[in-house]
Amino acid sequence: MEFFLEEGKQLHDQCSTLVLPALSIGNVGQLAVDLLVSSMRAARIGYLDDPCVLPCIGNNAYEPLPMGELALPLEVYESTANALTLVQQRSPVIKGKVVDFAKNLADFIATCGKKHVVLLSSLDFGRWQQIDTSSGSQIHYLSSTKDDGTDDYCEQMGWRSLHEYDSEQSRWKYLSTLTEAKTTQEDGPPSDEELEEGDYLPSLPFASLFTFLKAKGIKVTCLLCYCSEGDNIPDAFNLAEATGKLLGLRPGDEGIKWVIPYSWKSVYGPPPDLSIF
Repeated sequence: MEFFLEEGKQLHDQCSTLVLPALSIGNVGQLAVDLLVSSMRAARIGYLDDPCVLPCIGNNAYEPLPMGELALPLEVYESTANALTLVQQRSPVIKGKVVDFAKNLADFIATCGKKHVVLLSSLDFGRWQQIDTSSGSQIHYLSSTKDDGTDDYCEQMGWRSLHEYDSEQSRWKYLSTLTEAKTTQEDGPPSDEELEEGDYLPSLPFASLFTFLKAKGIKVTCLLCYCSEGDNIPDAFNLAEATGKLLGLRPGDEGIKWVIPYSWKSVYGPPPDLSIF
């Protein structure tokens, strides 16, 4: 993985916390990062290039001007006012390269000296086994702070830990072995005959990132929500709001004033022609 700094820009050491999405159902993590970048007026300082990520290009996601400024697959933003770095991922990882990408990204993050990484992602609502709406909060979390994945501060926020997380489960253990230099993917995960009920979570991109970052001694907090495909903008607001609470991103008495990204205006295309009804 290579990092390319834009001309006239620089990395700020005080931006020691990193927020980035882990791609999953509904793209909620990416939408939440878009919302955070737009609302904090974070400045793009460069971009990352990795062979595991599919190439893509598009128009500027946040402003109509200046013309000619393009969006790239892996962009790096900074908000010095909030001591925060953000990475936006706009294209998927090549099939079969999720673990390689996680390793490459974890190596880069460790080299940059980041102290806390916040991963934003989503889970398939159809696989939610323990539905409990008693607390009102739909945010779930997984933390590297304790071996069981819990965190006292996240509990105070009223968020639910991922009860399905089990570091001794075969697929989680397999990910952990991949962080050791002597182990490669050729050694293979447990066979299909050994599949267990808890194999869904460790199969997701956030799990690989969580495992590799944790192995490097970096504090990791995963903020997650269950959703389905469709209009997941409300879920993105919930995830972005949770990120603001976790990191204390409250520049005003009423918290962050959300600014809708310019690109969201065309998420679902133009309204239908009413003459057809």
